[in-house]
Amino acid sequence: MEEVVGKLWHRFITRAAGGHYPAAAVSLKDVERVVGVLFRALGGDSGLRVAAATDDTHGARRSLLARIAGADERIARARMDITTLRLPAQIDALPERALNRDLYLWLAAQAAGHAQADDVAEPAAAAHAEGMQAAPGAATDDDASAELQRNQRATLCALQRWPGLEPRYRRLVDAVLRQRPDPAKLPAPEAERERLIRRALQVPGSVLALPALPPKALPTQPVLLWLSDFGGAANGQAGTGAGAESADGGNSRPGDGDTARQAHRVERVEQPQEKHGMLMIFRAESLLSVAEFIKVNRSSDDEPDDNAADAAANLDHLSLARDEERIATKVRFDLDLPSAAEDDVVLGEGIPLPEWDYRKSLLREDHVRLIELTASARDPRAAPTPLPPHLRRTARRLHRQFAALQPGRRWLKAQTDGSELDVDAVVRAATDRATGQHPSDQLYLSLEKRERDLACLALADLSLSTDAWISSEARVIDVIRDSLLLFGEALSATGDRFALCGFSSVKRANVRFHRMKDFDQRFDDRVRGRVMAIKPGYYTRLGAAIRHATSMLEKQTAARRILLILSDGKPNDLDLYDGRYGIEDTRVAIIEARSRGIVPFCVTIDREGAGYLPHLFGPAGFAVIRKPDELPARLPMFYAQLTR
Repeated sequence: MEEVVGKLWHRFITRAAGGHYPAAAVSLKDVERVVGVLFRALGGDSGLRVAAATDDTHGARRSLLARIAGADERIARARMDITTLRLPAQIDALPERALNRDLYLWLAAQAAGHAQADDVAEPAAAAHAEGMQAAPGAATDDDASAELQRNQRATLCALQRWPGLEPRYRRLVDAVLRQRPDPAKLPAPEAERERLIRRALQVPGSVLALPALPPKALPTQPVLLWLSDFGGAANGQAGTGAGAESADGGNSRPGDGDTARQAHRVERVEQPQEKHGMLMIFRAESLLSVAEFIKVNRSSDDEPDDNAADAAANLDHLSLARDEERIATKVRFDLDLPSAAEDDVVLGEGIPLPEWDYRKSLLREDHVRLIELTASARDPRAAPTPLPPHLRRTARRLHRQFAALQPGRRWLKAQTDGSELDVDAVVRAATDRATGQHPSDQLYLSLEKRERDLACLALADLSLSTDAWISSEARVIDVIRDSLLLFGEALSATGDRFALCGFSSVKRANVRFHRMKDFDQRFDDRVRGRVMAIKPGYYTRLGAAIRHATSMLEKQTAARRILLILSDGKPNDLDLYDGRYGIEDTRVAIIEARSRGIVPFCVTIDREGAGYLPHLFGPAGFAVIRKPDELPARLPMFYAQLTR
C-alpha cells in the first residue's frame, strides 16, 4: 500500500510541477538519422558521430513544486567535441511535438555553423556593435560571456548561411522564452542576466557580456537553443567537459543503441588510501545473530548488483580510479598470442605499412607491421574438406545464377578474315560484281569469345567480436565462414579471378593477415579447408588490412578491381586505434584505394553502421544487413550488382 501511494504522489506532484510535456516528447533515436544527414549536409564535420548527451545538475532556480517533486535538477545540454555531437536523449520541454523535433534540427544546424562562425558571423556581429549591451559596471562572468558570444556567432552564421531556418528559429525562440522564468520575479542580478539572455536570443549578436553574479545568487537557467562546451571541436582538443570523455567509450557494436542509452560524465580520480580503523581485541566475526541461523541466500561482494544501472543513472559523474589489487574470484581474460605450435604459419618477415594520424594530419610511414599467415597443415580444421551439406542447395542455386553471367561465344559477320564464309556477304559481293559495282572484301565469319576482365578480393573481419552469437545455433564467425564458401562457389561459375583473405590485429606491430585463397589458386577442397579453419580473435585494425589488400589488387591486370569488405563493427585496437582515430585512418586508406583504381565496398551487420559508414565509403559504398543470417546468400548478389 505504501508503494502504491508513493507512486501516485510522485505522479501527481511531478505533473503539477510542470515544465515537461511527455505527450509531445521526441527521442534522439527517432531523429538520429535526419539530424546526422542535416549536420553533414550543412557543412558539419562528417567524422563526428551523433550520440546522447549527459544529464548534468545545473543549479538554477526552480519553482516550489519542482523542488518538492525533486524534478528538473538535471538537464541534458547539447555539446560538441572533437569526436562527437552530443544531443539530449529526449526533448519534451516544448508543448508541441513539432517544436521539439525542430529543436533537434536547430541544434544540428547551429553545430554545423560553428566552424564557419569566425569567418562569417564576426562581421555581422560588428554590424550590431552600436546596439550591443553589456552588464552594468566592470564585473562580468567570463565563462558565461564566452559561451554567450560563441553561441551568438554560431546563430548568426546559421541564419545568414541558411536563411530558410529563420522562421523555424523564431518559432523556437518564442516557445523557449515562454518556458523561461519571468525576469520581473527574479532577484536583481539574476533578472539582469535573464534580460540579456532573452535579448541575445531575439537579436543574436546584440549582447557582449553577462554580469557576474553575487556569491549567493543562483546560476541562470540553461538555454535550450545553445550548445555548451562549444569550442572543443574547433580547437582540436577534446577538453575536459562531458563531451571529452564519456562512459560509453566511443565504441559501438550491433544492438548497442548508443544514442538511446544513458551517457555520463567521467572523471579520473586517485585511489583513496585505505584508512585502518581502531583495533578490536576480539574477533567480530565470532558474534552471531538470529539472521545467521535463517536459511536464506546471501549475496557476496563479487555478485553483480541488479540495481547498479539505476544507481549509476542517478550520478552526475562516474569516477574512475586504478585499483591494483587483484580479486582471485574473478576470471582474467588474456589476449596473448598463441604459441608457435598452435598458431597459423607465418609467411615472410612482415610488411611495414603507413598509418594516418588525423590529430596531426600526418601519414606515419612504416608505423604498422603486417604479418601474412596461412592455416597450418597440422590444424585438423584446415584439412581439405568438401562443401558443408547445409550449403549445397544454396550453392547449386548460386552456381546456376552466376553461370549466366559467364560470357558466351558469338559470330561476327562481314569480317576480312575468319574461319567460315559469310553467305550473306558473299551473295552481296556477287551481286555488286554483276552490276558493275566494286564488291566488298569482308566475306568471312569470325567466332569471338569475350571474357570478363574482373578481379575481386574478399576481406573478412576475424576479430574477437565475431565470436558473438546471433542465434541459438550460429555465431558471427560462422556466418562469415558460410559467406566466404558461397562466395567462392558463385565466382567459380563466372571464371572471375578472386582471392579470399581475413584479418585481425594486436596493436600496430602485429596486424594478422590470413591468406585463404590467392588469385592464381583454384577454389577447391584445400581452400575450403582453410576457410573452415578461420577463428575469431583480437582486434580490428582495418586501415592496414585495406592498404595491403589494395597492394594485392593493384598487381592484377584486370580492368575492374573490387575490394569487398565483410565487417561487424567499427575499427578498433588497443593502442589508441579507437573511435575517430581508427575511422579516419580507414577513410584515408579507402581514398588511397580509390585513387589506385580499386572499387571498395563494405557489407556489414553492424546495426549502427549507418552512422559512420557514409563517412568511410560514401552513400553508395556500403550495405547494412539487418539479419546476419542472410549474409551468405546476399553477399554474391552484392558482387553481381557491382560487376554489371
